[in-house]
Amino acid sequence: MTSKFVVGLTGGIGSGKSAVTALFEKHDIDIIDADEVARDVVAIGSEGLAQISAYFGSDILLESGALDRAAMRERVFNNENEKAWLNELLHPLIRARMLDLINESLSPYCILSVPLLVENKLTSMCQCVVVVDCPEQMQLQRAIQRDGNNEQTIKNIMASQANREERLAAADYVLDNSTTIGSLASQINALHEKLLAQATA
Repeated sequence: MTSKFVVGLTGGIGSGKSAVTALFEKHDIDIIDADEVARDVVAIGSEGLAQISAYFGSDILLESGALDRAAMRERVFNNENEKAWLNELLHPLIRARMLDLINESLSPYCILSVPLLVENKLTSMCQCVVVVDCPEQMQLQRAIQRDGNNEQTIKNIMASQANREERLAAADYVLDNSTTIGSLASQINALHEKLLAQATA
């Protein structure tokens, strides 16, 4: 494990994790984003991508040779066996890469931003957990607008994630992202001071 002070950040799809991490970056805090790590481990030329294309076939790739993430998402969220296979491949690769990035972090604390932090029991990698929260109907609308997936696919993704109550039960701190970006920024300014104090105690 690591001696670094790691802050786990999570929230359901469409809750606003990207907005939160952007605000923490303004405080020069290193962000380790599980979604970026997940892209890295299936980048062109990676072992992860080679195994995926061998299993699913070349029609899961774009013309460039990169993974067609939209096609992949549609497939695995409607097939439990394929989803389980993909998770078994990717989770160890992602976890190992996240640990490397934590150990390379130079900021007083680092943020591990993971959509499935609670579900995949990655809270054990963190000293504390921050949950970005908003009503589920707001999550749904934001995710549809952002991702271009249909409503049912977003609902399937939400159903596969911890529900709002489960996430909040795991939280040491909650950020309310149901109003304005200004409100969110002031919450993060206050939380940053608390986390700095904890990390340097």
